[in-house]
Amino acid sequence: QVQLVESGGGLVQAGGSLHLSCSVSGTMFNINALAWYRQTPGKQRELVARITSVGGTTYATSVKGRFTISRDNTKNMVHLQMNDLKPEDTAVYYCNAFKIPNNYWGQGAQVTVSS
Repeated sequence: QVQLVESGGGLVQAGGSLHLSCSVSGTMFNINALAWYRQTPGKQRELVARITSVGGTTYATSVKGRFTISRDNTKNMVHLQMNDLKPEDTAVYYCNAFKIPNNYWGQGAQVTVSS
């Protein structure tokens, strides 16, 4: 079982920055990938960024060059640095852990970007 707890959401003006963190319970040794997803009302949850156990990263086209995902295996944390935020980045952001064959989710953190 993996438990995830997000922190760091909030309200920011367009062009600003926010940093999301996710605390991962237990060892990260057997977790295949960690990721951030986001969801807005009436839409499907979408992948924002993913980092594998060996550090490979993937980003959604809409956030490439603005967001950076990182992981700290010594502190069991995964982070999402979000720069140059836009109103369309407004969503609930969810931390995700994939440990074959299961997906685990945090409770979500609201990010609101005002224009």
